[in-house]
Amino acid sequence: MLGLVAVVSGLCETARADDAPHFVGGQACAGCHAPEASRWIGSHHALAMQPATPATVLGDFTGTQLEHFGSVSTFSRAGDSFVVHTEGPDGTVGDYTVAYTFGVSPLQQYLIAMPGGRLQALGVAWDSRPAGQGGQRWFHLYPDQELPPGDRLHWTGRDQTWNYMCADCHSTGLQKNFDLGANAYATKWSDVNVSCEACHGPGSGHVAWAQRPTPGRPGGASEATATDHMGLTVWLKPTDTGRWVMNPETGIARRTEPLVSAELDTCAACHARRKVIADAPQPGGRFLDRYLPALLEPGLYHADGQIDGEVFEYGSFVQSRMHRAGVTCSDCHEPHSSALRAEGNGLCAQCHMPAKFDVATHHHHEPGSPGAQCVNCHMPAKTFMVIDERHDHSFRVPRPDLSVANDTPDTCTQCHAGRSAAWAARIVAQWFPNGRQTQPHYGMALQAGRTAAPDQGRLLDALIEDTGQPGIARASALLLMRGQPRPLAVLETAVSDADPLVRMAVPRALPVSPSSRMVRTVAALLVDPVRAVRVEAARALAGADPQAMTPEQRNALGDAVQELVAAERVDADRPEAHLNLGLLDIKRRQPTEAEAEYRSALRLDPAFVPALVNLADLDRMRGLDQQGAELLHKATSIEPRNADVRYALGLLLVRQHNGTAAVDQLRQAAELAPGNTNYAYVYAIALNSVGEPVHALAVLERAHQQHATDTDILVALISVARDQGDTTTALRGARELAAQYPGDPQIRKLIEQLEQRPAQ
Repeated sequence: MLGLVAVVSGLCETARADDAPHFVGGQACAGCHAPEASRWIGSHHALAMQPATPATVLGDFTGTQLEHFGSVSTFSRAGDSFVVHTEGPDGTVGDYTVAYTFGVSPLQQYLIAMPGGRLQALGVAWDSRPAGQGGQRWFHLYPDQELPPGDRLHWTGRDQTWNYMCADCHSTGLQKNFDLGANAYATKWSDVNVSCEACHGPGSGHVAWAQRPTPGRPGGASEATATDHMGLTVWLKPTDTGRWVMNPETGIARRTEPLVSAELDTCAACHARRKVIADAPQPGGRFLDRYLPALLEPGLYHADGQIDGEVFEYGSFVQSRMHRAGVTCSDCHEPHSSALRAEGNGLCAQCHMPAKFDVATHHHHEPGSPGAQCVNCHMPAKTFMVIDERHDHSFRVPRPDLSVANDTPDTCTQCHAGRSAAWAARIVAQWFPNGRQTQPHYGMALQAGRTAAPDQGRLLDALIEDTGQPGIARASALLLMRGQPRPLAVLETAVSDADPLVRMAVPRALPVSPSSRMVRTVAALLVDPVRAVRVEAARALAGADPQAMTPEQRNALGDAVQELVAAERVDADRPEAHLNLGLLDIKRRQPTEAEAEYRSALRLDPAFVPALVNLADLDRMRGLDQQGAELLHKATSIEPRNADVRYALGLLLVRQHNGTAAVDQLRQAAELAPGNTNYAYVYAIALNSVGEPVHALAVLERAHQQHATDTDILVALISVARDQGDTTTALRGARELAAQYPGDPQIRKLIEQLEQRPAQ
């Protein structure tokens, strides 16, 4: 500890309170904060990343081997160095020295230094659990996938590059320092792991404050004031005066005042599935000024909001009633050690009276049994990275009835193997006749939107406007509006919603060709106080008719577009960012700039198919279809099962008047992406155009059954059926269309014409 104190003294000689805050390193904190430092040592944050040494490497490097789809990795040691003999980026087997350990429990990964300043994460990891739990072994993180060199998930691929994928959450004070021209990194950090300043922000101001003399206490530190907060750039203590008080009637604690705290915004930076939208974002400030979080989208979350993909905790937590009540991360987790505040049900007993909740009359299981543990019912777990079990932080009441309706996971049958969700729903209804199953849930609306159910419009609109529901669920409902007819009033209300997540989603709900009134409505978000909202508004409105906006809105659009460009440039090391910039350039009618961005994407990754497809589309716009065809054929050789490529190639063949070949490509696109109504629509139109109307009608019928409210599919079905003389099918479709657009005179006239035809 004396050494740490000496470091503090040395740093304080140069620290000044009026300097711009900068990182000083975690060692500068430990001298004055020994209790916190002792709790932090050994925590997952402290061990998030470490230089590879005999003291930090947990894996067995004694010549052990692991085979994965014929590729053998051998782990050995040379003195204090740890070496992996494995397949490299070109397929050649060679020796690679481990530079850093990555994580500690329940698994430890290893980082290899590669050319261009890259650190690459091996696809083989060490299971650090005890042998009795199945640990102490090497295993592959993608056990069922063959990943040859060149695949983005191969350990040398772009999706295993630490500098982009992992660095900003496993190290402190990170500067990615990517040079696009050299395609190389010069990444630096203030601490190799997750240290004090990762949460409290750059500490130079606090160090200077700690040395500031205080009247009456020579050399001592003053108390925090409302203006300086001890010189800290991030103040994590609540700034309200509320406290938790137990309600003896409900048995649930409630805050006397709403929570006002920066804690969730700080933790969410690394505990959320998100995209960075600020260059080298510093701790502190609004989460949505620095990051663009994922919403409840298919593949990431189930329709009822349960975790599906690797989404971490934020998106679940903001769905919870606990979040709404004012619970925050440190109520359950000691922030320095990351350990739970209490063991077992004692953790929940902080706010939930055991006499009401930790009893058989509530949980209906044998006391002390797994079924009596709060976490097993209210925080169901899912396993990621083969062995890493993570709990859902939405703290939801078990709803097996939703599992029956939406085919979502059911926590009851995770324990009661062999039983069905329907069985669990009956049991829960018997236990709680007036329980949650009698109340609506946003999952029903999101499921309706995902499956294009006939009542999706009503359900989604109601959810969007229901401010009593979680903002992330309402925002997710807006995403499902895209391409569907909706009252403009819903968008107008959402634009002024109090929840920035809802406002952030509004631009994504715009149709491809929005009306002038829609454009003006959404353009109000270009000056929103939250960066994530402005960025999404700019993305949606960049190609809009400028005459649809006021002069003030046009100026605001220019500023917001620059913010959007800067947000994408943050990830200049990723081909996706250049693709997005190219698409933005196309909207702004800047084809030369768009081509440069697409080619930058391909320079970073020559096999990046979306850039090939969009470059081919740019060739189409320039009348260079033959050149575009070469790009699309290259793309099909890289990803033969990519529906977007097949679709683009099909359209190109249509333009070249090669109907037979075009229909084949469009068929493959529709079959590879059965949920894409546009692909089914275009395939059917192509079939009809080459003289196969019966086949076209069958394709449209199937698509209509799956997407009953899709207007384009329904109109095409009516048209083809009418032309074929199938009056019955055409009339049925016309009446369905009239139900979607009541009062439309053209549809009414169509129905009258069809009714006068003889039925066939």
